[in-house]
Amino acid sequence: MKIAVVTGASSGMGREFVRQLADRFNGIDEIWVIARREDRLKELVSTVPVRLRIFAVDLTDHKELMDFQYTLEEEHPDVKWLINSAGFGKIGPVGSLNLADEAGMVDLNCKALCVVTHMVLPYLSGNSRIIQLASSAAFLPQPDFAIYAVTKSFVLSYSRALNEELKPRGIYVTAVCPGPVKTEFFDIAETTGEIPVYKRIVMADPKRVVKKAIRDNMMGRTVSVYGITMKAFHLLCKVLPHGMILRIMKAL
Repeated sequence: MKIAVVTGASSGMGREFVRQLADRFNGIDEIWVIARREDRLKELVSTVPVRLRIFAVDLTDHKELMDFQYTLEEEHPDVKWLINSAGFGKIGPVGSLNLADEAGMVDLNCKALCVVTHMVLPYLSGNSRIIQLASSAAFLPQPDFAIYAVTKSFVLSYSRALNEELKPRGIYVTAVCPGPVKTEFFDIAETTGEIPVYKRIVMADPKRVVKKAIRDNMMGRTVSVYGITMKAFHLLCKVLPHGMILRIMKAL
């Protein structure tokens, strides 16, 4: 049985990945969707032309993830796509957020991503694909968004290394690094602060970001950056001192 695995599937980019994989790839027999909100996962069932298997688990709870691991071991599926989309961010200076949120970003954005990847790796066959949701925040330290940004730097570095490790198996890994995307992400992020105006101006459509991410992965690209603005930002972060860029951003 050929399957796709999508974490963070109840909303935002994860939900969009489920829809586009279901619409574009006829060879997938099932999509295994993972998120905490079971009701939101059930809503997806009638909206896609592929069977969904629901895993209503908290990815930061290792015991809850065991159900997913046991199913992998029992059914030994052929995993053609792994999409690690689960994650969250909170805005605010380090120390101003509560400890659960600060540690939670690391646990979900980094640790859970590694755990799911580790669990799925034995079931990936040749020409399988992994997409990891990073962020343009990975390119530069982000004052008032410091922990989120560093978790995404982790995802970017991890994904690029993993891509090199898996090349002999014919498995391709892409880190997706969009700028701000119009999803529920900011409903959570802005409970503790507001994003700068310049980020609101460049908000992207999740459908287009996901479409490009899948296309870039199929083309063997290790990093997917959507939009002219974010591509320019990526380039600036490579050629200019980060201290200079941070001063410019602070002045905006």
